[in-house]
Amino acid sequence: MSQSSTLQRGLNTRHIRFLALGSAIGTGLFYGSATAIKMAGPSVLLAYIVAGIAIYIVMRALGEMAVQNPVSGSFSHYASQYIGPLAGFTTGWTYVFEMIIVALADVTAFGIYMGFWYPDVPRWIWILSLIMFLGAINLIHVKVFGELEFWLSIVKVSAIVAMILGGIGLMFYGFHADHSSVVPGIQNLWIYDGFMPHGIAGLVACLSVVVFAFGGIEIIGITAGESQDPKTTLPKAINAVPVRILLFYVLTIFVLMSIFPWNQIGSQGSPFVQIFENLGIKSAATILNIVVITAAVSAINSDVFGAGRMLYGMANRGQAPRIFQKLSRNGVPWMTVVVMAGVLLIGVVLNYLIPENVFMIIASIATFATVWVWLMILLSQVAMRRKLSTTEIKALDFPVIGWPYAPAFAIGFMVFILVMMGYFPDSRPAIYVGITWLVLLMIAYRIWVKPQQNLGKQNNSVPQNIEMES
Repeated sequence: MSQSSTLQRGLNTRHIRFLALGSAIGTGLFYGSATAIKMAGPSVLLAYIVAGIAIYIVMRALGEMAVQNPVSGSFSHYASQYIGPLAGFTTGWTYVFEMIIVALADVTAFGIYMGFWYPDVPRWIWILSLIMFLGAINLIHVKVFGELEFWLSIVKVSAIVAMILGGIGLMFYGFHADHSSVVPGIQNLWIYDGFMPHGIAGLVACLSVVVFAFGGIEIIGITAGESQDPKTTLPKAINAVPVRILLFYVLTIFVLMSIFPWNQIGSQGSPFVQIFENLGIKSAATILNIVVITAAVSAINSDVFGAGRMLYGMANRGQAPRIFQKLSRNGVPWMTVVVMAGVLLIGVVLNYLIPENVFMIIASIATFATVWVWLMILLSQVAMRRKLSTTEIKALDFPVIGWPYAPAFAIGFMVFILVMMGYFPDSRPAIYVGITWLVLLMIAYRIWVKPQQNLGKQNNSVPQNIEMES
């Protein structure tokens, strides 16, 4: 072990708020949104709103538990405590799996965006350089990580706000490039085959892609172990989620489809870059490419942090190899960072072998992992409520909204997404991969983890004490 035996509480409200933004506003919005728009047309807005409501309920459920008991490993710990050790084990490792898969999607998108400027340079070269850089950043100190994430997020948030304001200006004042036949305006939402061109089936089909776009926002719970004041910072960050969803997803997509026909968005790469190119603003395309690259880097940075802290928390509970407990002098679980960087090198290989198809394959598998983690968060919160007395429930500092109907709606929504993924042929392989993954985890638990936990009970060891110190 190192000189430091616990994580350092170096993240403040500003860091945590932008960390959640960094993880959620990545390739899902800048790259994956084009796929969702193709599937549902303008009705994709409804998908973002409904999914956004469900995800806010998930965050409130997580917030209720995290404010009550702020620990590293967060929702894996809660699943272990309120449902059972196997639930915690599968939740934690599936979250790590999710972060790895999402990071692979992000490094893939990073390679695609760099190709905008350097089409002749192989993607894997950019990806390898990025992994080395982010690995180094995550090894320094959690404050350095938090500051980098803050400034990366500022760049993309500023760009999104500027794009929204510029788009609204185009819609209301009718300015458009001379060579373009497109007249910006709200009418573009229905004049191309209607608001719901592919019917209800298209709307339902796009839900899994939309859910992928929100993946990673649950990282707010992971920060509980390193937050300076979790009882204040976590509620503030979680309550900002609805505004983020409305502003950075719904309003952004609304503006995109108003200033450009929905059926042409994404046909030439990122819809953001494509729109401004076609409107004749060449410099804006370059600026936006910088922004989407920043978004990808920011999201990968968050993913490495989230997976690493989850592995650290699980190692403290005997659900992951003990080596992940090792901390540097600055309180950083360095081994988790090294392993995450090593796993991301798979992205280099994938981009070398199958550069064209890798994004959608990765995205569908990540969606299964994301939905499973959210479902376990919701079920953990329900299980916690059942174990609390009426007095204890009244004393909760940050209770979930609309109990019990809101959590019931969110649970139903998550189950529906999994069923729909199994129904549609394009996403069906992700269900097979996900089920295989869960079966392998259950086998691993029975072989390695359960015998050790039984031995620990006999020796009266309580590994949770380690992680609750701060």
